[in-house]
Amino acid sequence: MKKRVGILISGRGSNMAAILQAARDPAYPAAIACVIANRPDAKGLQTARAEGIPALCIDHTSFPSRETFEDEVHRALVEHQTDFVALAGFMRVLTPHFITRWDGRLLNIHPSLLPSFRGLHTHERALEEGVKLHGCTVHFVVPELDAGPIIAQGAVAVWPDDTPDRLAARVLAVENALYPRVVGAMAAGRITLRDGRADVDGAIPDTSLVSFA
Repeated sequence: MKKRVGILISGRGSNMAAILQAARDPAYPAAIACVIANRPDAKGLQTARAEGIPALCIDHTSFPSRETFEDEVHRALVEHQTDFVALAGFMRVLTPHFITRWDGRLLNIHPSLLPSFRGLHTHERALEEGVKLHGCTVHFVVPELDAGPIIAQGAVAVWPDDTPDRLAARVLAVENALYPRVVGAMAAGRITLRDGRADVDGAIPDTSLVSFA
């Protein structure tokens, strides 16, 4: 039986769409349990509904605290028989209240080569620092922001005439290729959190993605 992944989004959900596209293949080991957005205007909800995926809006502004909001998200995930969770552009900092419930079953993709450039505005900061490689990281989520054990990374070259938008577009293409592979490997039981480290059984295809476009 396929493992069921719940996807949390806040906006257009391009990484969510990439996972949904991968899941169209009958051989893909993950099934999409549900998509949850914390914003009513999240365009990714329409994308999920068009694919016949249960898509819910749980508006964080309707709750008196982060914990009560997270309780409702947790309830919805359990109701949809979710085995693990993938954050895909979910722009809320989760509290330990939620994270500990999904310990070892909560993934995120971050637009930098962690541990460099945690937090926001990663592309601008990469250009300011003059790095020659930039990219994305899939990691387990822990209470400390963007500090969880690294599962896989993909890289792009940084060009002298890059702008944040151009660099972001190339990194996003790598994200869209990498995240579905990691989610599939997680569903297949090839990725576990063990002793504070990501234990990956075998190579994840094309994790060393470098784009020169």
